Amino acid sequence: MGMAKWIAAGVGIAAVGAVAAVAQYRDIEEPGYEVLLDEDGFELRQYKPMIVAEVIHTGTRRQASGASFRRLAAYIFGQDRPEGGEDIAMTAPVLTEKVDQNEKIAMTAPVMQENTDGDIWRMRFVMPAKYTMETLPTPPADITLSEVPGRRIAAVRFDGYGRNSDLAVMEGMLNDWIERKGLTQVGSVEYAFYDAPMVPGPLRRNEVMVEVAAE
Repeated sequence: MGMAKWIAAGVGIAAVGAVAAVAQYRDIEEPGYEVLLDEDGFELRQYKPMIVAEVIHTGTRRQASGASFRRLAAYIFGQDRPEGGEDIAMTAPVLTEKVDQNEKIAMTAPVMQENTDGDIWRMRFVMPAKYTMETLPTPPADITLSEVPGRRIAAVRFDGYGRNSDLAVMEGMLNDWIERKGLTQVGSVEYAFYDAPMVPGPLRRNEVMVEVAAE
């Protein structure tokens, strides 16, 4: 087989692997919601109540996200729990938001400082729907389990690696759409990431989400 054929074969194998990774990761549980409006990549959704495990770190978004993901993964996979217990299935998306510096953070959710000069970031893993607050394993002290009530969300979907510049552009577009639709923002901006790291940029699913008032 010539060099060109070897390269083509390698590309083909990589592509198959990427598609398999997407299919496997897209087959996991997501929070339940109803789509109320779907328009050119923008959606208005009504989410059902859900339980999240959350942790808070400071630093750049990349620093805080890496540290937060490792802590939450250690909890759901049973690597760091006071009382052990079964593994918790991974769900999608992973939710990240910047915390307002003036927000009063509960003492049960201490801020883990990676960089004292950075922003404060909250990361959330959505717990599988089969669990209740009573049946979830007890988390370590730096992770909080919270019940998120049903809420109305405006969202915009895009591909790529979710770089800060991309998030800023999509956030601006979502704000414009919210204004055009006469919606009222009532929550902070959240970034939702649905895919494993090995999924190529063009196949990735990312979203910017904002809670809006239920009119």
